[in-house]
Amino acid sequence: MDALQPIPGTRLIVLSEHVDYWNHDGWTDPFSSASITDRQSAYVRALGLKSPFTPQFLVDGTEELETHDTQHIVQLLQKAASAPKVPMRLASVSIEPGSPAIIHGRVESEVNSGRHKADVYVAIALDHAESQVLRGENNGRHLSHVAVVTEFTKVGKLEPGKSFGQDFRVKLKLPGPSPTSLRVVAFAQESGPGKVLGVVLKSVAVN
Repeated sequence: MDALQPIPGTRLIVLSEHVDYWNHDGWTDPFSSASITDRQSAYVRALGLKSPFTPQFLVDGTEELETHDTQHIVQLLQKAASAPKVPMRLASVSIEPGSPAIIHGRVESEVNSGRHKADVYVAIALDHAESQVLRGENNGRHLSHVAVVTEFTKVGKLEPGKSFGQDFRVKLKLPGPSPTSLRVVAFAQESGPGKVLGVVLKSVAVN
């Protein structure tokens, strides 16, 4: 079994979203943002949680759990893998050089057979990132990260009984040196935030 894809026959698509409420400890996480903190707070309200915490897993927008319970994680991933998804595609994704550079492409989906409409997002994530923690409880640690979100962009709505197609252009706001590769992830999620109806990933090399 592939350790990175622990559910046979299923591709797990992950996004690492760095909140900014730990920055008061004297070291600022270069990948953190207030918008990610707001997104986590929205999950707290939608899922009826007492408070936000880190680190935290959110699976398909409907389940949350702490990272220490490996067995529970696998069970939730298996449950998510068995749920039907709306097939989605990313077409013609490329990077337009500049300051800032721009990622553009097209996101498409098959017909949404569900009863609820969904917001369609494009997320840009660093395939790999590293940080050296200078202060706080992780002082002195060198951290490696994967799929670190730098931008979330809402590109439209997927209506019940309809398919979706929309071109997009996203300015890159990179917190450090230019990476060698990026992940472009498009997903449809019911408002709330709610259930993720479909998702697709495409890796893009940065010249």
